[in-house]
Amino acid sequence: MEPLFVFILGTLIGSFLNVVILRIPKDESVVFTASHCPTCNSPLKPWHNIPLISWLFLRGKCSFCKSSISAQYPLIELISGFIFLALATKFGINIHTLFIGFSFLTLLALSMIDFRYKMIPDSLNLLAILFAIFGAWSFSGVVTNLQNALLFAGGFTLLRFGLSYILTSSARRKSKKYTTSWSKNYHRYPFIEAMGEGDIMVAATMGALLGVKLTLVAIFLSALLALPVMLLVQRGSKEEQRVPFVPFLAIATFIIYMFDSPILAYIEANY
Repeated sequence: MEPLFVFILGTLIGSFLNVVILRIPKDESVVFTASHCPTCNSPLKPWHNIPLISWLFLRGKCSFCKSSISAQYPLIELISGFIFLALATKFGINIHTLFIGFSFLTLLALSMIDFRYKMIPDSLNLLAILFAIFGAWSFSGVVTNLQNALLFAGGFTLLRFGLSYILTSSARRKSKKYTTSWSKNYHRYPFIEAMGEGDIMVAATMGALLGVKLTLVAIFLSALLALPVMLLVQRGSKEEQRVPFVPFLAIATFIIYMFDSPILAYIEANY
């Protein structure tokens, strides 16, 4: 019964996560406005909000206006349930597992928002970091998690500064080739940011969850996961070439977190 309870708890939180994903980018409250159909705005009945079951029973359509309901809703609920179930199976049911689960579910919300809107809300990023830091099994663990979070936040900030300087300098050199007498006093090159601030905060969450060695492995894995997608969009427009990176960071973090012991054993045995 315990695995079923954990899975149901995860799907319930996943149901609320859908509200967060939908409303946070629109700067709407996630608490006070009752759940409603995004098309006809009709308030939903309690039986319309049963995770997974309601979407299947309604056949993916609104009970009032019959408009299609995105498959994102049951998918997020299903993933949330499996995340909680996987963590509880590995670490048992306790407050620490709950905090870690909250951190991963927040990363899931950030991934979906980054995928759909190309934005990373600071409020959710801060929550993910806090849950990751306080998911430790002891006070010393909390301190270590905080240190690792600050380490990777600082490291990614420095990396962002360096890469942005290199890319902007390159754009500046190219722009000088087309400078005329009347445009020499104007900047004709953009400031290029190599990395968003949101990615820096996600890196801090990864540091708190995984520690130094495993976070480096997760970053490498996320790059491998993103590489095929980046190659596929090379021929698209500039907007299409903007690949959201948070989903790959989140997936890699969860994989490494679940298989941390064998990965650490391999690292220590070979390096």
